[in-house]
Amino acid sequence: QVQLVESGGGLVQAGGSLRLSCAVSGSVFSITAMGWYRQAPGKQRELVAGINSGGSKNYADSVKGRFTISRDTAKNMVYLQMNSLKPEDSTVYYCNAHDPLSLYWGQGTQVTVSS
Repeated sequence: QVQLVESGGGLVQAGGSLRLSCAVSGSVFSITAMGWYRQAPGKQRELVAGINSGGSKNYADSVKGRFTISRDTAKNMVYLQMNSLKPEDSTVYYCNAHDPLSLYWGQGTQVTVSS
């Protein structure tokens, strides 16, 4: 089992920055990849950024050049640095992890970008 706890969301003006954090606990050794997703009301949850066990990263086209995913394996933390935020980035962001058998989700953290 893996437990994920997000933090760092909040209210920011357009053009501003936020850093989301995801604390990982439990069977961290089994994790093969982690990511940040977001889900707007009435829409499907979408991948924002992902990082695998080898360190390879991928991003949604809408956030490339603005968001950066990183990890600190010593601290069991994953981060999402979000710069140049836009009002359309406003929604709930979820930390995700998967191992060979399961997917795990955090409880989500709200990001609101005012225009």
